Amino acid sequence: MRKGLTFLQGALLAAGLALPLPLVASPHANTVIATVNGEAITLGHMIMSRENLPEQYKQLPDDVLFNAILDQLVQQTALKQELNGEVPHDVQLALDNESRAQLAANVIGRVMRSATTDEALRAAYEKKYSSGDGGDEFHASHILVESEETALDIKQELDAGADFAVLAKEYSTGPSGPNGGDLGWFTQGRMVPEFEEAVLEMRSGEVSEPVQTQFGWHVIMLKERRKTAAPSFEEARGQLVQELQNEAIEARISALTSAAEIDRPEIEDFDPAILRDLSLVRN
Repeated sequence: MRKGLTFLQGALLAAGLALPLPLVASPHANTVIATVNGEAITLGHMIMSRENLPEQYKQLPDDVLFNAILDQLVQQTALKQELNGEVPHDVQLALDNESRAQLAANVIGRVMRSATTDEALRAAYEKKYSSGDGGDEFHASHILVESEETALDIKQELDAGADFAVLAKEYSTGPSGPNGGDLGWFTQGRMVPEFEEAVLEMRSGEVSEPVQTQFGWHVIMLKERRKTAAPSFEEARGQLVQELQNEAIEARISALTSAAEIDRPEIEDFDPAILRDLSLVRN
């Protein structure tokens, strides 16, 4: 269960006993819904609490969920006040990380939105498909094994005339192995980069040297390569959105980190396993 739901289930059970919803003229994010010892709980706090709930909770009737969330925030505020303003070190570190992540996500969201205006998408479509060519499509098979040595042995057998599908059924650890290693037809962007780079350099009927990816070592056979027709703008829209967003995010992060003054001091006798030691952050 996500953080922030600690009291929600109990609050839902008691929702029928909750006070009626407050009557507020022209409510806004800073509208105070309740106070606990003078500390305000606003409509904005409640909206964001609802936003972070799992979908099954969001399906509850609005009045039930409103009262349940308000009860939860009241209880959490009363409990928090027991600390008299003191924030335990581990909690502050977690808050710092959460704040950093939320603010970074906000910037990423802005970058993604600005990069995918309708004008930008149509310009990207024209640049990519103005010739009417949808790019290459590939039909390939592969044999996936754990070590380069095994992959080299398989390549040697293939060079000597062995049947690719037979070897794939015998040696491949991938899900396509029982089918002779056949991957069917695919376009650029569908395979991991190292695999795709190898396929792009191959001709029909050619067998690759061993190629390493995150999944292991591949011996690839390109069966056929063909041109495809350009998709319509609406058909390509989803892919274009993803491409423009990825490009914009990578460019912004690269620009920001390149311009930033980043110092990573060397620490003697530093064991990465220290990340497991929670005693360092707990009061």
